[in-house]
Amino acid sequence: GYRRGGRTRVSDVFVHDSAYVDDGAQVGAGTKIWHFCHVMPGAVIGAQCSLGQNVVVMNGTRMGRNCKIQNNVSIYTGVILEDHVFCGPSMVFTNVINPRSEIVRRNEYQRTLVKRGASLGANSTIVCGIEIGCYAFIAAGAVVTKDVPDYALMYGNPARQHGWMCACGIHLDFASDEARCAACGETYRKTGEGIEPLASRL
Repeated sequence: GYRRGGRTRVSDVFVHDSAYVDDGAQVGAGTKIWHFCHVMPGAVIGAQCSLGQNVVVMNGTRMGRNCKIQNNVSIYTGVILEDHVFCGPSMVFTNVINPRSEIVRRNEYQRTLVKRGASLGANSTIVCGIEIGCYAFIAAGAVVTKDVPDYALMYGNPARQHGWMCACGIHLDFASDEARCAACGETYRKTGEGIEPLASRL
């Protein structure tokens, strides 16, 4: 397992001396696990990730490459993060739709999938059992209760869609069926289901 006590690198993983990485967890090379984190047995964390202060990663979770998990985030059983997902400070996942303290519902955990490149803003809440699309952008404080399309900009409580975002994180202005990102130059086209990049550069 990963040695605790004294700042140390094991298999190119940095684990702060205040953090716990339990035997049975899998952590990819180059990942950094900072103050007061707890990674439980059965958790799988990809390479080059960063876990900020006070992050909990529970068993049965999956995290891809280069995910950035900011302070005070809990990745609960049933949550799957693909590559390059950003979780802002104190954002919240859930894994039971109708929790009661008196009733054990461990066999009712629901799956939540956050797809490649999505950003979940500070203090946002993701209700379990949904899918967040690729490069979707969830604004700070949003409460997401249903599936989110690729590249969608979501805010409010409950969150509703308010346009589209480039993969680089810039709001897109669709004056017609196509829009060009003012920052990276990527061009997007509207489809029947949403939007798609014409020639992805990311």
